Amino acid sequence: MLKLTDFIIDCPDTMKLAAFYAEVTGRAPKEDSTELWAGIPFGEVELAFQRVEDYVPPTWPSNEHPKQYHLDFEVDEFEPEQRRVIDLGATLQQNFINAEGYGWQVYTDPIGHPFCLCRNSWAVWP
Repeated sequence: MLKLTDFIIDCPDTMKLAAFYAEVTGRAPKEDSTELWAGIPFGEVELAFQRVEDYVPPTWPSNEHPKQYHLDFEVDEFEPEQRRVIDLGATLQQNFINAEGYGWQVYTDPIGHPFCLCRNSWAVWP
């Protein structure tokens, strides 16, 4: 049996990047997080941050140092979430929102990892 337990992001400062994603997702980092490994639990899966010496950030959309992953976050409205993630240190890179207000926006986190805010017509919010 195979079970996904972690999604691990390399970075130069685990606590700083964990704090950014904790604010983005509204979830707290684990209390046993350290400068070598930090994690944010999502049920049975953990979003984790591992310190890497001589970290080189991706230069997406350039392929000099290509992205190796990206995260998608579904949102019910773009504008308030865009303001919030930018205030937390994200940078908007590209906008793919259609006339109906659906699509996605590509951002980079404070150290250059790409992630997207997405709004899909099929997503149902409780």
